[in-house]
Amino acid sequence: MTLKDRILQIILWISGKTIPVDLFSQRYPISIKGIIIWENKVLLLKNERGEWDLPGGKLNKDISAEACLIREIKEETNLEVTVGKLESTFIYNIRNWVKVFIVVYQCAMTSDKSNLKISGEHFDENFFTLSELESINIYRHYKDVIQKVLSRN
Repeated sequence: MTLKDRILQIILWISGKTIPVDLFSQRYPISIKGIIIWENKVLLLKNERGEWDLPGGKLNKDISAEACLIREIKEETNLEVTVGKLESTFIYNIRNWVKVFIVVYQCAMTSDKSNLKISGEHFDENFFTLSELESINIYRHYKDVIQKVLSRN
């Protein structure tokens, strides 16, 4: 606990306010991501950092992770999906600047691939085979999770 946190705790204690036990715990934004497989290839989108990323986005309050993912994939790709198995959770340290708690689900496309149209949030889209993942700029943990899913299909 930092000195600033300790001083705040003392001020709250003196004022008679109840302090939640986890008030000073580390907190992370939550991003829900989807693995969409088509013909044994995974859909990836190129983000502003030049990295290939899974479609998805930040979780907002008052919405389930699954509903968030369905909405985000529709907004980012114009594809409709159903959310399947929870595949992985991990903390991703983006450029050593912000840590994000990532939740990855497998998804199934319920709309035709011809509907695919990326939003202005991304700069490119592509479906990649497992072997192609090794030659692109993608976070290592995403590769591992995608490899696990593709090897099951």
